[in-house]
Amino acid sequence: MSLALYAYTCGFLTIPHGFLLEGADGWITVPIPSYLIVHPAGKALFDSGLNVRTQTDPEPYIGRAGMRYATFHFHPGEEISARLAAMAVAPEEITCIVNSHLHYDHCGGNAQLPNADVVVQRREWRHAMALPDDDPGYRKVDFDTGQRTREIEGEHDLFGDGSVVCLPTYGHTPGHQSLRVRPPGVVADREAALAVLRRFREMQGRGVRIMFGHDPEFWKSVPQGPERLG
Repeated sequence: MSLALYAYTCGFLTIPHGFLLEGADGWITVPIPSYLIVHPAGKALFDSGLNVRTQTDPEPYIGRAGMRYATFHFHPGEEISARLAAMAVAPEEITCIVNSHLHYDHCGGNAQLPNADVVVQRREWRHAMALPDDDPGYRKVDFDTGQRTREIEGEHDLFGDGSVVCLPTYGHTPGHQSLRVRPPGVVADREAALAVLRRFREMQGRGVRIMFGHDPEFWKSVPQGPERLG
């Protein structure tokens, strides 16, 4: 199986630092990422960045209240459709968008992908749809686009082979999710290897310490003998 992963920066956003870290003062400028997953069964996108309206005249889009908390640094050519076009990928080729959540900086480009299903946690969709139209964080124009919505609950195997899996990571929003992308490595039995990884994740959730043998970042913090591990 051939699987490829690409990352894009679709503009930047200046917001109060306290939005990201409780008690932090001042403002912080953060990148707005999006990811393209190319799988034999189709092309998927994880998040779609900002709405193109924020490039030129954001206030009618975000509202006066929203403008108090956001400064957009977003220029033509940085929108998701342009990022894809620069790689000779037509927006129409994207078969699904997985939205981590439905804040405007994560789904603002959904409408640029006309053939894509929107894959979102059911609790996130229902939370977003219940909010008023002028909510400063959730803009219905971004996610209530008429595209087919696939409301999922919990873990979801996007292509049915374990390579791209939605993982519930509720907290930041009621239905936040993350995406695990696992390009193939050297394995004798793929299903057995995946079963072991799932078992390790369950063990780690119970507090078991897992040692990752070939992870260079992990080993930067591993005490070396004669210092004991525990």
